[in-house]
Order: sequence, then C-alpha cells, then structure tokens
Amino acid sequence: MIMAADETLRIARSTPQMKLQDYTAQVDFAKMRVYRMKRAQEQLAKAGYAAAVLFDPINIRYASGASRHPILNFHLPMRCLILPAQGLSVIYEFDKLEKETSPLQTVAEVRAPLSTTFFAGGPRNEEFVKAWVNDACDVLKKMVGSEKRIAIDRIDPETVAAFQAKGYTIGNAQKPLELARVIKSDEEIACMSMAITVGEEGMNRMREALRPGMTENELWAHLHHANIAHGGEWIEARLLNSGGNILPWGKGSSDKMIRAGELVAFDTDMIGPFGYAVDVSRTFYCKPGKPTDEQRRLYNHAVEEVAHNIALVRPGLSFKELSEKAWKIPDEFVYHRYSCLAHGIGMCDEYPYITHAFDWKQYGYDGVLEEGMTICIESFIGSEHGIEGVKLEEQVLVTRNGCQKLSTFPYEEELMN
Repeated sequence: MIMAADETLRIARSTPQMKLQDYTAQVDFAKMRVYRMKRAQEQLAKAGYAAAVLFDPINIRYASGASRHPILNFHLPMRCLILPAQGLSVIYEFDKLEKETSPLQTVAEVRAPLSTTFFAGGPRNEEFVKAWVNDACDVLKKMVGSEKRIAIDRIDPETVAAFQAKGYTIGNAQKPLELARVIKSDEEIACMSMAITVGEEGMNRMREALRPGMTENELWAHLHHANIAHGGEWIEARLLNSGGNILPWGKGSSDKMIRAGELVAFDTDMIGPFGYAVDVSRTFYCKPGKPTDEQRRLYNHAVEEVAHNIALVRPGLSFKELSEKAWKIPDEFVYHRYSCLAHGIGMCDEYPYITHAFDWKQYGYDGVLEEGMTICIESFIGSEHGIEGVKLEEQVLVTRNGCQKLSTFPYEEELMN
C-alpha cells in the first residue's frame, strides 16, 4: 500500500533514523528485499522469460538486496545473479564473502565468482567463459527445467554466444527490470527520503563553503564527502559549473576558480545510502555582492518552470499530456533547454524519460504516471545570447491525489523576485 500525500509529507520532513534503535520504528529491509524480488519476477513472467541472468550491479541489488563494489563490477563483472521467474535466486559472489550474502532471504545459494572478462582470462578467456556458462546452465536447469527463454541485462558478447550455443534464446532483461523498479514500496520511499536527507546535507555544506577563489572541484568535493561519510555509494557525474562555464550545461566540474558575483549551478546525481538516488539541482550565488537583474530573471524562470510542471503531476496523466501541458519555454531558452522535462528515479535514473513537446516526434514515447512512481522534474534556463544559466530540479513522489516533493532544500531568496 502506497502512503497517502500527508504521510509522504511526514517522511519528507521527518525521515526514519539511519542508526539502529530498539525503541523506534525502523525500515523493514527484509520486507523491501522481498517486494523488489517479486516485482522483478512478475515482470519477467509477464515478458515470458523463465529467468534472468543479471550482471548490472543495480539490477542485482534491486532483485536480491546483495551489493558489493558496484563501480568495479560495472566494468569488470565478477558478480552475477540468476533470478528465476519463481523461487529464490543464485548469486555468484566475490571469493570468501559468501557468508556476507547467504543470510539474505532472497538468495538460495552463493557460488564462487565468475570469470568472463579478458582482464581475468587473457588468452584463456574463451575457456573460462565456457566453464562458467556450463555452471550457470546447471543452475538454470535446476531452476526452470527445460525452459530456454531467458533474459540477460549486459555482458560481453562471448558470454551471450556461449548461452546461445547451449540452446538458450536471449532477451534483454533491462526492460522488465526497469518496469519492475517503477513502483516504489513504502520502505523504498523511506530509504530514498533518507538518501535525499544526506544529499541535502552535502548541498548545505557546499552552500556554506562557497567562496571566491575556490575551484569547482573543491566545492564539488563537499557533496562527495557527505555522501561517503553517511554510507552513500557514488556520484554519477560531475555536474557543477560556475559563471561562464555553465553554458552549455553538462561540461562537468573543473579546476576553474569561482569568482564573486557568479552563479554556481549543480546537479547532485548521487547514489546515496541504501543504493537510492538523489537527483536534485540547485543554483547558488557566490558572494560578496548582489545578484544582477539578469541572474534573477533566469532564476525565476527556472522556479516557474519547475513549479508549473510539478503542479501537473498526478496518477493517470499520460507522458504525452504532461509534455503538452508543460511550461512553455520562451524562444531564447529553447537552445539550452534540458534534454527532458522529467524522468524516473530510483536506484539510478530510471524509466520513464519524458521529453519536451517539441522533441516528442523524434524522442518521445507515451505511458502513464502511476501512484508510487518517483520522478524528477527538470529545468535548465540559459539564454542562447547569454553567459550564465540556472539549473533546478526536484524529486517527487506520485501520490493518490497528485504528488509530493521529497526534496526540500530551499531556493535562494536573494535570487528570487
């Protein structure tokens, strides 16, 4: 059951405690793991797959609750989860760490790590791939019998070819896993709210530390520190820029020194505690001095765009309808517009990706907002004739009667009208 709007407001403003206490309510992680596993299995069954062979660390964590060195495994996959459409999974885990994973109620068995990369196999890579696939096929046979239609998310072509040589028909596991992740449980919302709280603590550190002469990288490091210090994971991009470095958006932080009177725009893109994403954007003003009229004009347009589009969000609204009714971007800001007006968020940026109306024909696809979805509402305002730009973004939960902001960090009064 998804929480009503007043309950989500309570969570946004009063997150559960992150430390264990015997006298307060705690997040039921066991319940959350089972919910996510069943969501994934329902989507696999709906798509006609007997099982999924998962290598993506985010998919592995979602479907089982097991997580170990995700960044390393993005480019050197040594862990794998075989998830049947019914029943418990089998995980290939780092050597000597079996006892760390085996207590999870979503996992029936922990096996030795796989070796399917050229890094690990070198000239023996093909031999090692075949050996592991033989082992995985034994697991699949015990799980699903003679069923041969399985899904794989991402792995080297040699591994896919080895499964095909065993008679398996391979589909893409990313679609059912993304669709599974769309609807969040109460426990997931609580975890996301705690992650956002940590992200906003990092944002506050950045705001307090901002001074002329520091570099963009120095300022950005405050967010990283807060995330890691509170048990977070990583930051997906280095989206912080200042002054004339803001346009075009997306360059990434640098050793440029921030000057007094400049705007500083950033997007957290943070994978925080419990593996949940914090995707919130703000724009600060570097003192001393006062913002110019032009800086205020840009900022207020961004505030207006975000507020207008948040007010539209409700269950049952189609993606196309949201796109058509969205805030109309003035011509001078169209060139530097953000790539989408909204997107899903969970353990990373997720489905859906909702485009602006004038991008719909080329990139748009339809769907429907549902209660329990979490999405981010985006804005980037920068004139094609200007120097600076403003980035704002809010993380919201679709509720029974509309939506509730989960991000709460305030806007800059000195930049508001």
